[in-house]
Amino acid sequence: MAPVKTPAHDARARYFDAKFAADDDPWRYRDSWYERRKRDLVLAALPRERYRRAFEPGCANGELSARLAPRCEQLLSADFAPAALALARRRVARYPQVRVERRAMPDDWPAGRFDLIVISEFAYYLSGAQCAALAGAACASLDAGGTLLGCHWRHGGEAWMLDARDVRACFDAQAGLRAQTRIDDRDFLLDVWIREGACEETRGGTRDENRDGPHDAIRDDSHDRTHDRTHDHPPPERRA
Repeated sequence: MAPVKTPAHDARARYFDAKFAADDDPWRYRDSWYERRKRDLVLAALPRERYRRAFEPGCANGELSARLAPRCEQLLSADFAPAALALARRRVARYPQVRVERRAMPDDWPAGRFDLIVISEFAYYLSGAQCAALAGAACASLDAGGTLLGCHWRHGGEAWMLDARDVRACFDAQAGLRAQTRIDDRDFLLDVWIREGACEETRGGTRDENRDGPHDAIRDDSHDRTHDRTHDHPPPERRA
């Protein structure tokens, strides 16, 4: 299916293209401690070592894609800003199993099914209705026993952006998802859900997916929504 283009999509693409034209890493994905630490936690939170077919929308310049690739037989990464796509393609060029496409979420959700979907730091740019549609599309295309991971910056940046807790709530509201891991960090929320309907692998064999409640929950009670961002945090603007 051809990607859907609307004036709003084109305006956002121009905005992010301008960011990447001025700096190929405008949000310091490569070298900030925040980004490196967050990526390590994202990868550690994935319950499987290997995935068959993964989807990562909002891939930006491909830094997380390059870390996911060695654990995926196939990985589809997507963004809607052409400059970001060009950078992402260069970043993952060494991985033949990775495909990078222009797609705007949630309208251009791909066909097919996935056993891993990663929603990292872009869903808060959507409207509430769009975020709910994104969560619904992710749940509907996730294989039984598959992994859905969400990660969302907590400190906003623009008045119109969704709160990270509202993004989490859109995914929590989906029937058929069981929360496995929940991390309330001072700077971001990180969640892993498992699609119900099959038994998942564990170190001891299998565990019934209908078990209630998160398997792992970590909370950083020092979180303060007026947190001073002067110590190695990304700038207030985040991106899709």
